[in-house]
Amino acid sequence: MIEQIYSKSNLILAFYRVKKNKGCAGIDKTSIEQYGNNLERNVLELHRLLKEGTYQPLPVKRTYIPKPNGKQRPLGIPAVKDRVVQQAMLQVLQPLFEPLFSDASYGFRPNRNPIQAVRKVQEYLEQGYEYIVDADIEDFFGTISHRTLMNKIRETVKDRAIARLIWKFLKAGIMEEGKIRYQTTGTPQGGIISPLLANLYLNSFDHKIDNAGWKLVRYADDWVILASSVNQAIHALKTARSILKKLKLTLSAEKTRISEHSIGFDFLGYHFQRHYGGNYKWPSNKSIQAFKDKIRHRTRRQQPRNIAQIIPMTNPLIRGWGHYFKYGNVKNRFKELDGWIRMRLRSFIEKKKWSQNWKYPNDHFNKLGLVSLTELATKHEQLFFPTFGQPYRRAVCGKSARTVR
Repeated sequence: MIEQIYSKSNLILAFYRVKKNKGCAGIDKTSIEQYGNNLERNVLELHRLLKEGTYQPLPVKRTYIPKPNGKQRPLGIPAVKDRVVQQAMLQVLQPLFEPLFSDASYGFRPNRNPIQAVRKVQEYLEQGYEYIVDADIEDFFGTISHRTLMNKIRETVKDRAIARLIWKFLKAGIMEEGKIRYQTTGTPQGGIISPLLANLYLNSFDHKIDNAGWKLVRYADDWVILASSVNQAIHALKTARSILKKLKLTLSAEKTRISEHSIGFDFLGYHFQRHYGGNYKWPSNKSIQAFKDKIRHRTRRQQPRNIAQIIPMTNPLIRGWGHYFKYGNVKNRFKELDGWIRMRLRSFIEKKKWSQNWKYPNDHFNKLGLVSLTELATKHEQLFFPTFGQPYRRAVCGKSARTVR
């Protein structure tokens, strides 16, 4: 099987997929463009090293991105050549692991996406599973046991050369502030192969929860268990904690709780709550705050740009956020956010904290091409709820994507 990974055609395909996903250079400072300029020579070198078993990945470059709670999420940026090898591995291993995975897992899998997970939660709530185990694994990607993971890999992958290659990636180390640190646990977030390894690591957890009769929905390390009574939810939490302990994982005491649909809970950026007798979902407060923070940054008054430049910079953010959350009960919230965005733009134009609406009516921004959240939601309603009655149903064919927060 290692021959499939280091075949030249597989490596070339891997490079072009890495190129499509873009990304920064690793610690060797070689960009995707620079690597591609000598693609034939670089692929031949990878092919030789992998065939000989002498390939050695570089340490990943540590960087941080802000989280909604004010903390920072660590990311590891592999060198381009290492990303190519990881992508080549993914292309061979993913079809092998996919049939083993539970239907409860939606994260970073072919033809699966977070909206499908959101809809599945809504479906279970409507079926009467109204008690929710809302849990968080403490530093999941940083605490994965290398030994436990390798045992799971060897159960399915019989080629020892592949196991040795994965082990090398796990042990490659992290470079931060010029120093290399080697870890005994964890797989860096940011690595192409990491989501697949994470799904494999939690696969036994998925199946054991499913077999116990509860309803699990998991997207990477974000998951909820739905039960039909509070006693079942308490039992589910106890069972989940026991299963994860055997995997050497711990639930966060601060972020783990049992909730009811009537009280509400957050999952994948949505807030779910039974409200006035109906089942509703809408963007969580954290999601709205994170969205506003990004809009504030892009529309800050002190920057050398004009409004005609600011709107095209802001539109992709509005469009992406709106398309993710348009599946909720968002009509009024989107309308309020549209008004708030226009006020930010008016303040930007006048370089003042407060602006006079009459000087720049809504139509002024429409002519400049500003994307409207309200229109995105309206188009969605027209597609799925036509006037003649039954909803028009499409086959789900979305791609895997990170949760929009």
